Amino acid sequence: MANHKSAKKRSRQSVKRNQINSQILSKIKTNISNFSEILISKKKADLDKSLSLINSSLSKAVKKNLIKKELVSRKLSSLSKKIKNI
Repeated sequence: MANHKSAKKRSRQSVKRNQINSQILSKIKTNISNFSEILISKKKADLDKSLSLINSSLSKAVKKNLIKKELVSRKLSSLSKKIKNI
C-alpha cells in the first residue's frame, strides 16, 4: 500500500486511467464486432458509417498511446479492403 502522499495520488490516477483506457479498448472491440455483423448483411451505407466509427475510436486510442499508429493503419486498410470486395 502507498504510504507517501504522491504515491497515493499516483495510485488514484492509475485506477482512473485504467478505467478510461479499458472503456476505449472495449469500444474498439465492440465497433469491430458490429462491423463484422454488418459485413455479413452487405449493407454498404451501414458499413461506411461503421468504418468511420472504428476510425474515430482507433484514432482516440492512438492519441492516448494505447495502441500504435501502424496497427491502426493496418486495421483500417484491411477493413476498407473488405468493403471494397463486396
